[in-house]
Amino acid sequence: MAAARLLGILRPPPLSLSEWARLLLPEWTLRRLLASSALVKANVLELAILTGHVLLYPSGMIQERPHISPTATDSSQDPPRLPVGPHDRPVVLLHGFVDNRSVFVLLRRALARHGRRHLASLNYSPLTCDIREAARLLGAHVEELCERTGQREVDIVGHSLGGLIARYYVQRQGGDARVRTLVTLGTPHGGTRVVPAMDAHPIVRQMRPGSEVITELAAPAPGCRTRFVGFWSDLDQLMSPLETACVDHPDLHAHNVRVSGIGHLALPVHPSVATVVRQAIDDADAQTSTPGAASVA
Repeated sequence: MAAARLLGILRPPPLSLSEWARLLLPEWTLRRLLASSALVKANVLELAILTGHVLLYPSGMIQERPHISPTATDSSQDPPRLPVGPHDRPVVLLHGFVDNRSVFVLLRRALARHGRRHLASLNYSPLTCDIREAARLLGAHVEELCERTGQREVDIVGHSLGGLIARYYVQRQGGDARVRTLVTLGTPHGGTRVVPAMDAHPIVRQMRPGSEVITELAAPAPGCRTRFVGFWSDLDQLMSPLETACVDHPDLHAHNVRVSGIGHLALPVHPSVATVVRQAIDDADAQTSTPGAASVA
C-alpha cells in the first residue's frame, strides 16, 4: 500500500499534446508550427468568405437607392430629409478594388442592430482609374447624404482601396469638414507591393509605394479634423509590408488596431472586427477608447 502511494507521488501527471510539443520541440520550431497553423486557418476562412462573397456579389452591383422619409411630401421641392436623432451621424461604407457594397452585408447588419439608422453604401465603378476622381465622387455623395439627413458630419468605414479613397477625400479635398471618424480596414496607406502583374491598372499603380497619390498623402496636413482608426492584420497577404495598413502621419489624429488570426477579406466580415469598428465610431474619443489589438483567432 505504501509502495502504491509512493508510486503515485513519483508518477508525473499525464501531459497534453501541447505540453508534449513544448517539451520535445525547440521553441523556434514550435512557433513556426503555430504560425503555419494560424495561416492555414486564415486561408481556409478567406476561401470560405470569397465563396460567399461571389454568391452575394450580384446583389450589390446596383447602386443603393437613398431612403425616402415617409414624412416627405410630393410637393416639396427640397431633398427629402430623414428624422434627425442625437448622435445619429450617417455611416458611409466604401468597398475595395473590384468589389461592391455587398461586402458590407454583415457589418451593416451589426451597425444597424446597435442603433445606427443612417447607413449608406457607395459603389464606385471597377473601371475607375483615379483615386482622386473616386474621392470627388465620395465627396458629392457625402454632401447629398448630409443634406438629406440634416446632419453636419458623417463617419466612413473603408475597406482596402475604399479607405485610401476616403483618406484622400478627407486629407486632400477638404473632407475633414464633413468626416468625423474614418475607419480603414486593410488599407495600404503607405502603398503595397503585392501582385506586380496588376500594375497594368492605373489605380493599382496609385496604390504602390512612392506613387503620386501616396506621396500626396504623406505631405503635411496641418489642422486635419478627422480622427483615423486603422485596422491592420498580421495575416493580411495583400499588404506588403503588413504595417502599410497603419495610419502613420505626424499631423493626423490616428490610432491603429492590430487584428490577429484573419486575412484581408475577413476584415469587413468578422464579428469581432465589427464590434471594435462600432466602438470606434460610437465612442467620444476613439484614440483612447478603441482597443489597440483585436484577437479573433
